[in-house]
Amino acid sequence: MDAPVKIAFFDAKPYDRESFDRAVEGTGLDITYLKSHLTKETAPLTEGYQAVCVFVNDQVDRGVIDILHKNGVKLIAIRAAGYNNIDLKHIFGKIHAVRVPAYSPHAVAEHAVALMLALNRKLHRAYFRTRDSNFTLEGLMGFDMQGKTAGIIGTGRIGRILARILRGFDMNVLVHDVQVDQAFETECGVKYVDLDVLYRESDIVSLNCPLTKETYHLIGEESLSRMKQGVMLINTGRGLLIDTRALIAHLKTGRVGYAGLDVYEEEGDYFFEDFSNKVIADDILARLLSFNNVMITSHQGFFTREALANIAATTVQNILGFFEGNKVPNEICYRCGADPRTCPRAMNGRCF
Repeated sequence: MDAPVKIAFFDAKPYDRESFDRAVEGTGLDITYLKSHLTKETAPLTEGYQAVCVFVNDQVDRGVIDILHKNGVKLIAIRAAGYNNIDLKHIFGKIHAVRVPAYSPHAVAEHAVALMLALNRKLHRAYFRTRDSNFTLEGLMGFDMQGKTAGIIGTGRIGRILARILRGFDMNVLVHDVQVDQAFETECGVKYVDLDVLYRESDIVSLNCPLTKETYHLIGEESLSRMKQGVMLINTGRGLLIDTRALIAHLKTGRVGYAGLDVYEEEGDYFFEDFSNKVIADDILARLLSFNNVMITSHQGFFTREALANIAATTVQNILGFFEGNKVPNEICYRCGADPRTCPRAMNGRCF
């Protein structure tokens, strides 16, 4: 690079600065950290920058893309695996985008297990009870995980790690994916089944699949009605995998006995921010928070030291690779939304 690449870094938190400052040291990249989200109102701030770095709640829609393109932005670096917040059709031919496909699948899988254990043994309720010097056990009874059946939807990196952990609990593990991996099935001792069987037989259902047109509101009225009475539902994937209104209805009837949610449909308005001194205006989120058998964490499944270091390192390498003219293996293919490594139409590691 002849001159430093200037990067506008949106939705910057202190932990982002710490990890990225270490990752860019000696690279020639010049990062300007901005607290604000990327929106149509803040997009004009990118004038004079060659790249922007965004997170899951930043808007990269048609209006924003047009402003970035006009300002000369060449690359959007998403410091996450998902990219459903980008208008892929409108971005094609204008700006390249790269992502971090795998930063710490162990972190997310382990967080899913933490939600299961906390909900089952009611650790959140026990913690506040004993803090109030109440040492009674009424209402805190759980169940043995051993021998129960877990259903995992999605057998990517996270789903596979989760399956191995739950097999370590001596649980029966059913899995579902559009691609069946018989080698994994045999090696891990899991069983691929269709969704109807998974819903019907699982005591715990965990969502570990990406958000696509096919998986939007995958869990809704119809699918919930097919699950066991008292089922535990865990979502560490994307909020829009669940129709939250339907979930609330089935929480009220007891069909869903527990819900552990690290993501939420409308999380962009709340997650990663402090609302402790404000009123939650989202009636659906407020309703969810009122259930004592619901545990919500604010998209923190990824949040480990190892994951943050991997996110920063991969993002920096993506940016360097792009501006140094090398192949960019983590670029998103805008023609089909696929990883160029598996897309026959993506040439030379670049989409266009």
